[in-house]
Amino acid sequence: MTDFQHIDGPRDPAWHLAPDLPRPIIMDQGWADAVFLHWRVEAAAVERYMPPGVVPDIVDGTSWVGLIGFRMVGAGLGRGLPVPYFGSFTEINVRLYSRGPDGTRGVVFVTLDASRLAVVIAARGGGIPYVWSRCSPVTRGEGGQREYGYDVVRYRRQASSRFAVRPDTARTAADPLSLELTARFGLHSCLAGRTLYIPNTHTPWPLHPAALTEFDDGLLGAAGLRVEGPPASVLFSPGVQTQFGRPRVVAGP
Repeated sequence: MTDFQHIDGPRDPAWHLAPDLPRPIIMDQGWADAVFLHWRVEAAAVERYMPPGVVPDIVDGTSWVGLIGFRMVGAGLGRGLPVPYFGSFTEINVRLYSRGPDGTRGVVFVTLDASRLAVVIAARGGGIPYVWSRCSPVTRGEGGQREYGYDVVRYRRQASSRFAVRPDTARTAADPLSLELTARFGLHSCLAGRTLYIPNTHTPWPLHPAALTEFDDGLLGAAGLRVEGPPASVLFSPGVQTQFGRPRVVAGP
């Protein structure tokens, strides 16, 4: 069994700030009304999801699995104009936390549910595990009682999820754990036998602690991930604008 404990250690003082992005910029995206739900998991239980050369990252003594929902707004290639219709949709993803052979921290997507078939087909061709689903945001209430959530049903009803939170917008979530689970500036993926790291950059997430008000999820179980009890971390962000840079090979032929 792999020993993961050595990767849970002191961070660079600027670990939560986005690094410089290698040029060219390949994509620009807006991420709005993001809901972050996280559970602790044993690193050994998620090792099989990691691409070759990549290991589960350890944060606060364990690895983590996240169920994340947000609205993609105005995505476009490069720094050009947003792609009409196809550039805006709802996405819900299941993700894990990774560390590459060079020490770079990132995320590994287990599944990404999205409501645009063309986006799903294009992304799957690039090795990103998108799933075509009926996805929609859920908002209700006003002022301090406003709730944000997401509803997803996979076609042929293979799995579904519905969750919502009530953010405390009068408070800021700036503790190390909240930052570590959200300040991730790239993803590890596998394509044609090679492990890639795709970097991104954005300003720090404006984060708020939130209360879980609704939860009925089947996406984690469908991905083969088992969690117990309510999420250990519940966060909300109004969103950020992000850019993606050129992928680089970190392992493989």
